[in-house]
Parts: sequence; structure tokens; C-alpha cells
Amino acid sequence: MKKALFILFLFVGIAAQAQDKKTTEKPQIVETACGECQFGMKGNGCDLAVRIDGKAYFVDGTTIDQHGDAHAKDGFCNAIRKASVTGKVENDRFKATSFTLIKGK
Repeated sequence: MKKALFILFLFVGIAAQAQDKKTTEKPQIVETACGECQFGMKGNGCDLAVRIDGKAYFVDGTTIDQHGDAHAKDGFCNAIRKASVTGKVENDRFKATSFTLIKGK
């Protein structure tokens, strides 16, 4: 019985640590642009994407239109920009929990 309780508490502790890691993600700087126009991804129109470690992912949690005119001179369809993001890659998509476009170049 003591072993069963010990194992149960061990699993609960591991699960709690895993949950904490999900909620304390560190921001990272990534390249961001229209996946189709700038990263050569296949899609059904202009969609926001990020490039992490050389691989591009479509973004869930924010849209291309929430960050200005995508077809402006410096918009996502015409330029690759930088953003500070938190989130995780899941099912070959980036699930953003935060997305802040970095002003400037």
C-alpha cells in the first residue's frame, strides 16, 4: 500500500512539473511572414507563419490581419519580420500563447 501511494505521489509531482513548464514558456524571437508569399508554404490564401530553427509553421492563436495590412510595403506578404512569441509546436502548427511584432527592420 505504501508503494502504491508513493508511486501515485510521484506521478502527481511529475504531472505538476510538466504543467508548470507549459505556463512558464520563455519568449523567443522568430521570423514571421505570410507562409504562402514569403516562406513558400502550401495553403489556401495568405496565412500567418513563423520560422523556428529553419522550419516554417502556420500560426494558431493570432491571424495575419491582426498585425496590420498584410499587403502593405512592410506587411507580411511583402516582408519577413521579427516577432517575440511564446507557445509550442503541436501537430505541425505553432500554437501561440503570445505574439508581439517587433518594430523596425
